[in-house]
Amino acid sequence: MNNAPKRLSNLLTGAGLTIATAESCTGGMLGSLVTSVGGSSAYFLGGIIAYSNGVKLRELGVKQSALRRCGAVSSTVAGQMAAGVRKRFGADIGVGITGIAGPAGGVPGKPVGTVFIGVACLEAHLVRRFLFRGGRQAVRKAACAAALDMLVELLMRLESAAKSRRCRPARRRPRWP
Repeated sequence: MNNAPKRLSNLLTGAGLTIATAESCTGGMLGSLVTSVGGSSAYFLGGIIAYSNGVKLRELGVKQSALRRCGAVSSTVAGQMAAGVRKRFGADIGVGITGIAGPAGGVPGKPVGTVFIGVACLEAHLVRRFLFRGGRQAVRKAACAAALDMLVELLMRLESAAKSRRCRPARRRPRWP
């Protein structure tokens, strides 16, 4: 994870993109890692620590029906958190993290270490489920590392897609008689 924030910084700066974070179980740790790189004010717009469901509803626009139906620790809520923080800050990319860091809180189907990470941008919307092992701090650190990896992966895909669009030969229109 040591070079992941710097790699993310280079990709965001190179693409001229901005990012905002919405964190529950990581409690601001992702935002702290992103801003650990000098010059991060050029791309990091801000973050919301949405530990309570009320904050998820009010500040991020997570739907009450999603919380009731799926629970706060779910792919649906992680995706809505990412989309909500993106919209709230006017960022190009939003990240949402929700999970159960432990040591308590696990339930059948969602044991301690379950984390959902959502990434939202104009071109893509991605949510992944993870099950991390270890104590509370290990789960939080692993979730942040996974989020950074997802962001780098997304930015590399966007960069590759942009290059292929620029390099693709123009399509000829068929001539009609």
